[in-house]
Amino acid sequence: MSPLLTIAAEAENPLVPPIPELVIGLLAFVIVFGFLAKKLLPNINKVLEERREAIEGGIEKAEAAQTEAQSVLEQYKAQLAEARHEAARLRQEAQEQGASLIAEMRAEGQRQREEIIAAGHAQIEADRKAAASALRQDVGKLATELAGKLVGESLEDHARQSRVIDRFLGELEEKAEAAR
Repeated sequence: MSPLLTIAAEAENPLVPPIPELVIGLLAFVIVFGFLAKKLLPNINKVLEERREAIEGGIEKAEAAQTEAQSVLEQYKAQLAEARHEAARLRQEAQEQGASLIAEMRAEGQRQREEIIAAGHAQIEADRKAAASALRQDVGKLATELAGKLVGESLEDHARQSRVIDRFLGELEEKAEAAR
């Protein structure tokens, strides 16, 4: 092959652009790149900076909200613990008051029972004395009549009648005690 053909073949290589096109393309690239660097890049950087600040601000707000939520949660837990403590204290007081009331009611019931028993004993004693007195009079009358029939004289005199009745009842009581 001839050297001319090689130069012509080299000139027609589609992969290597001609020098004037390469210079024009390079100038166009520099102009477009310069325009983008001067006009578009600051806007892009500004938008990215705003977005970064918004994200950081959102993160800070989220952290502040989380801190506040944690604080509110701790306050809630403290109030809940305080309420539980207060409920336990009120329950304890109620139990103590209930126990005190039960003790008072038992004491009052005991006192009333003692009064009723004492009143019953007093009534029984009064009834026994009344019955003994009535029995004494009836026995005295019977003893006077019987003694009058045995003696053969009337024992209508009250002083005599009382002595005979007392002596007779005394003997009966002595026999009753001896039999026990």
